[in-house]
Amino acid sequence: MTLQTKYFGGIEYEQKECISFPAGLFGFEEERSFLLIPFQDDQSGLLCLQSTQTPELAFIAVDPFSLKPNYAPVLSATDLEALGAAESQDLSYYTLCVVRNPVANSTVNLKCPVAVNVETRTARQVILDTEEYEMRHPLAEFGRKEEDALC
Repeated sequence: MTLQTKYFGGIEYEQKECISFPAGLFGFEEERSFLLIPFQDDQSGLLCLQSTQTPELAFIAVDPFSLKPNYAPVLSATDLEALGAAESQDLSYYTLCVVRNPVANSTVNLKCPVAVNVETRTARQVILDTEEYEMRHPLAEFGRKEEDALC
C-alpha cells in the first residue's frame, strides 16, 4: 500500500507493519493505526509515529532509554492485560516529543509513554502511576546540546 506521510512524502508499507492502537492516542482516540518510521538509518532513537488514517498527523517519538538509560516504566494490571503482556519489561516504549525553537527547549513526555507489544503489534498510550516522571521533561535535562539534540 502507498501512504502519503507528513515528513517522508509517499512511502510503501504493508498492513503487517502497522501498529494498532485499539483506544487511540490521548486526544486522538479515533486514530487507531500508525507506522513507526525511523528518521535516520543510524540508531539515533528518533522516530516518526505516522497515522495511516490521516496523512498530516504524525508525532515525533523518541526511545526513552536513549535519553534516560535507567527509565523504568511500570504499567498497571489493566494496561498489561490490554496489551497482552505479563510484565512491563515485556514491552517496547516510546515517548512523544514536543519540538520547539530552539530545539534545546523541546520536551519529552516520560509520564505517558506509548507501550508496544512487538509480537502482537498492539500499542497503548499509558499514564504511569509515579511522581518520578513528568509530561514535560526538557531535553536539556538529559545533557543534550542543541546541535546533537534528538528532536
